[in-house]
Amino acid sequence: MGDETGIDLAPMLDFVLNLLIFFIITAVFLKEVGITVSRPNASNAEKKESSSIVVSIDARGDILVDRKLTDERSVRAAIERLHAQRPEDAVVVVADNHAPTGILVSVIDQVRQGGVMGVSIAASQPNS
Repeated sequence: MGDETGIDLAPMLDFVLNLLIFFIITAVFLKEVGITVSRPNASNAEKKESSSIVVSIDARGDILVDRKLTDERSVRAAIERLHAQRPEDAVVVVADNHAPTGILVSVIDQVRQGGVMGVSIAASQPNS
């Protein structure tokens, strides 16, 4: 009787398990980019139905343009690009109650320099 030769599957099994471990570990570190914003109240706040380019500023001053983390100096370029792609969309700035005012003013200025004159600031209606 002759020796039967076969394919050794142990190295392939090790490789597949290592890949599985790698993907599990990296999936733990992935998180959805977004910030929690507590909007200020305004008695004349209106609900806007149209699509818009959203610029968010959280309490720490982090800025997201269309859900992408952006540096304060890069807001203008991001707005120019998005406004060129979607010229009919309005720009809405959603700032946290505790967001630094200087950053809010700078962001609004950057949006206007990016070619958008009608900038809205999101607010919540107070519960009366």
